[in-house]
Order: sequence, then C-alpha cells, then structure tokens
Amino acid sequence: MTKQIYIIHGYRASSTNHWFPWLKKRLLADGIHAEILDMPNPHQPRLKDWLDTLSLNKHTLNKHTYLVAHSLGCAAVLRFLEQTQLRQPLGGILLVSGFAKSLPDLKMLDEFTEESFDFQNIIESAKHRAVIASRDDQIVPFAWSKDLAQQIDAKLYEVQHGGHFLETDGFTSLPIVYDVLNSYFSKETC
Repeated sequence: MTKQIYIIHGYRASSTNHWFPWLKKRLLADGIHAEILDMPNPHQPRLKDWLDTLSLNKHTLNKHTYLVAHSLGCAAVLRFLEQTQLRQPLGGILLVSGFAKSLPDLKMLDEFTEESFDFQNIIESAKHRAVIASRDDQIVPFAWSKDLAQQIDAKLYEVQHGGHFLETDGFTSLPIVYDVLNSYFSKETC
C-alpha cells in the first residue's frame, strides 16, 4: 500500500509557506503521496473548522499514513486524534514546534488547547511519534514542546537555532522532517 503524508500548517500560514512545499516536492519525488492541507481561515482559526477539514480525509487514514504538523496544526492534529475513532493506528505523527497548552501571547488560539488532551488515546492513534523543537523558538517555548513529547511518548529532536521554523527564520526547507519520516518508512511493515 502507498504511503501517504498529510502536512498541516499553523496559524496565519498556508500550503505555500515555510518548508511545506519543499517537503511535499521531496516526498512526491520519492513516489509518496503528499498533500498540504489548506486549513480554513488561518488568520482567525476555529477549532471546529480545522477538525472538519482534517475529517475530510478520515476515510483514507491507515497504517501507511503520516501526519506532519506545524505549530497550531499540531494542536489541531492532537484534537483530531483524540476525538477520531480510527480503524487502525496511523504510521506516525511528526509535530514541529508543537504545543498542548495556551500560548500567553496568542490567547485567541486558546480554543485549541483550553480542555486537557486525552494523551493516551493520541498515543494509541499513531505507531511512531516525534516532536521537533528549537531551543530558541520565540513563539512556542522549547519546554512546552519538550513537555508535549513526554506526554505523547514521542521522540524529541532538538534544534539549537531554528526559531519557529518559519520562512522568516530562514526555513524554506527542513531536512530533519524528511529524515525522520524516512526513518519511519524504513521500519514500516506491510
């Protein structure tokens, strides 16, 4: 069965921003189905709308599916996984600058994190789990991404100087995401 990757952007982003197009192009070149989901109204996101968009692909999700999310997209993926009854666990999730609690400077996003997460259900929803975080992230404190990694029993990949992994931080590619995905693929069994 073909591997499929869904890439979920964050707040105020789109499918054309940051390192998302680069990752999609690399995966497609490897013969892997890759799609960047354009989440609705990214400048004034609503959790229900983002969950509805993620649910559109629910019928395609299987053990060969991997979700790659960035920033607010991570919180949306966590909510989606805790609320969705999957037929089988996903191949994996990879969360870049992820968080599971309110961001002090972005209170308008609290709807995504105001209720506590069912971390056990999230763990059971994905075979492989990873969090990539930068020590100098100015938007999501490194400690919060580290805490998320512990809560979902994920491998934490630390980057010393990555900021929030935005284009403005110099990130139009993010090879670590591609490398982690490939490490998952090499462990995949049919």
